[in-house]
Amino acid sequence: MSRIGKQPIEIPAGVTITVGDSEITVAGPKGSLVVPVQPNTKTEVKDGQIVVTRKDDEPKSRAWHGLQRALLNNAVTGVTKGFEKKLEVNGVGFRLSGGGQQIEMALGFSHPVKYTAPQGVELKTDKMIITVSGIDKQKVGQVAAEIRSLKKPEPYKGKGIKYVDEVILRKAGKAGTK
Repeated sequence: MSRIGKQPIEIPAGVTITVGDSEITVAGPKGSLVVPVQPNTKTEVKDGQIVVTRKDDEPKSRAWHGLQRALLNNAVTGVTKGFEKKLEVNGVGFRLSGGGQQIEMALGFSHPVKYTAPQGVELKTDKMIITVSGIDKQKVGQVAAEIRSLKKPEPYKGKGIKYVDEVILRKAGKAGTK
């Protein structure tokens, strides 16, 4: 049996779960999310917990089982606490401005780069740190990855946009000829 899928999810106070035929709605203090029902899985709400079971023991069913439980757990966490990723901008002349849905960045290109976040994701800038936050874990991660891809960190001086906890392996520069 799936190690992830068999663990029940505790439902915190203020969170309501509505199980439908094709989707599960999770509503909480920060908003609501819709999770699609995966094939060969069954989701039940009982005794303040969400329990996910599967119909058979096929490999695909076992994979769907763990995925369904993980998606529901992320939805419950998102509507109660939310998710957040922090990015750090390193480089001489690099600047950040804006916040809310749109930020403007000077990243060493001939023009400023503007990035607009999708609905449900908020951007904040504080000095050289960009904070991406929202209730949908997938959207928050996608936006952070798109911002990072605008100027990936280079291995010689470490200039670019990186995650705060990311470690950039540095390379030695040119060796002098003597």
